[in-house]
Amino acid sequence: MPLAMNSSVDGKTGRLHLAGELDGNSAPAVREEVDRMMNQKLDRLVLAVEDLNFMASAGLRIIIFAKQRNPGLKIYVVKPQPTVVETLKKTGFYDAVY
Repeated sequence: MPLAMNSSVDGKTGRLHLAGELDGNSAPAVREEVDRMMNQKLDRLVLAVEDLNFMASAGLRIIIFAKQRNPGLKIYVVKPQPTVVETLKKTGFYDAVY
């Protein structure tokens, strides 16, 4: 299933809704959008992933990129599917996000 995304920024909070599959093919577009949002000096990044049914390591790299760019950034992963939670746990990123 192809990836669909919608984003918005309200003050210092960026919100990115992802649906479908975040894999190596779709990750560059997501990273570009996160980069654009991060240019607005965010304090929080909310990843609404209730409709995301797969996240490959390329998706994890986007989270790493955002944290490297702004170490104080709080990243919230909202309503992840079990497969996404499993990926986050296996790689140790589960405890790094809210």
